[in-house]
Amino acid sequence: MMNWNKEDIRETMLSLQTSALHSARDNYLNYLSTARLDATEPIENDEQAQAEVAADFAEALDDTLHDYADKLDKLKMIDFGPKSTVDEGAVVKLSGRYYVIAVSTSKFTCHGRELMGISTMAPIFDAIGGAQAGDTVQFNGRGLTVEEVA
Repeated sequence: MMNWNKEDIRETMLSLQTSALHSARDNYLNYLSTARLDATEPIENDEQAQAEVAADFAEALDDTLHDYADKLDKLKMIDFGPKSTVDEGAVVKLSGRYYVIAVSTSKFTCHGRELMGISTMAPIFDAIGGAQAGDTVQFNGRGLTVEEVA
């Protein structure tokens, strides 16, 4: 059984999400600055169209910023205490891979081990939620073994 320092996992996830938020914010601000039209110049049709596309894109990026901010808030609130069933705040070994039930992330490394964040909204959580170590669950027609829960 793995001995996890889940506070370190939380800090790693917070750091990654904060970096992603800053990167997304920088992209957003850079793109937004190119989306503004000079109000003193006559507007050419293609400039207007480009500004509208840029505004639409900026709005999509704004949703991304909110997504990262929401993930940061959620990570701060989750109870990462010891778990015996698959629930929010658990580290789960599923078919040889480690997952943190918290927010969705890409793969990351903490203390030399690769993990990936899964949200409780993810379809796989419906299959594994509430399971205990040793349980086999069905997902997409395949049996998955829950090897560890911490």
